[in-house]
Amino acid sequence: MILRAVLCGCGAMARGWVRAIAANPDLRSEIRFVGLVDVKLEVATALAAEVDLQDVVIGPDLDAVLAETKPDILFDIVVPAARRDVVAAGFRHGCHVLSEKPMAASLADGRELIRLADEAGKLHAVVQNRRFISGVRRIRRFVDEGALGELTGIHCDFFIGAHFGGFREEMEHVLLLDMAIHTFDAARFIADKKPLAVYCYEENPRGSWYRHGAAAMAIFELSDDVTFTYRGSWCAEGANTSWESAWRITGTRGTLLWDGAESFHAHTVAGGEGLQREPLPLEIPEPSDPRQTHGHVSVIADFVASIRSGQKPETASDDNINSLAMVFAAIESARTRQRVTI
Repeated sequence: MILRAVLCGCGAMARGWVRAIAANPDLRSEIRFVGLVDVKLEVATALAAEVDLQDVVIGPDLDAVLAETKPDILFDIVVPAARRDVVAAGFRHGCHVLSEKPMAASLADGRELIRLADEAGKLHAVVQNRRFISGVRRIRRFVDEGALGELTGIHCDFFIGAHFGGFREEMEHVLLLDMAIHTFDAARFIADKKPLAVYCYEENPRGSWYRHGAAAMAIFELSDDVTFTYRGSWCAEGANTSWESAWRITGTRGTLLWDGAESFHAHTVAGGEGLQREPLPLEIPEPSDPRQTHGHVSVIADFVASIRSGQKPETASDDNINSLAMVFAAIESARTRQRVTI
């Protein structure tokens, strides 16, 4: 059975979703777009023309389009402030909903959406596409296999001079809200630990072209005495890291370095004598399942497979809210200059 889908929010982000589906033969054969919704009708019309979506209902009223098309899936790609109402509308009309990150504009809204999904008996998941890349999957397998011993720390640096223009440059807490959640979620996935508390310092450095919060540093306490640290800036010019951050992962027997792209270096130690022990190189295994390494395609495929099987998607909202909680706890810590429990 082909799944009928309506896409709500037809701006720049939507193109990535539609193209991911169009480029993958399996998804292309399983999903058919039947509606596009945007408050600016011309934006939805332009997207339909650009990606050659024919015979779709286009309109500015989500409830009206959902009532006319009766889809199985609602793809929610609206701004966070509109997310709660859009997702709730999807559940009212009997849809499974896949949302852009963050899953909600507040923790209260996040909890409400989890409740609404449960009441509707429908799936709600979040596009955390950066946990579905080869590097993150390889590291998770490496950590799980115990090559570093017991995990003790994850340390991430994100420094990019990003000139978006538009709404991001007017946001409050722009780095923490709009970008850091990717790294927070990937770190939580790699560690497979529960976030417990955080201390965060946030600033808007001299020369920043953002209105607020373009840089932040956070120390998270995770379960089992694992520490996760994050240093980030969206207004750091001259030496960009990867968009995936630069990583140092430490364990009781060794360390792994990842540049966020293709460069991995991992070492354990030999012997038990001397001031500094001799490092021995380790091989990083390939991902356990290559199908989980294709970003948007893998997230959407996981969501579709969950609809078919009735199983929970990996990025289901009742799990992803833990990543959202890390963001809002970091913001609260930055505001109060206090350690905040999660």
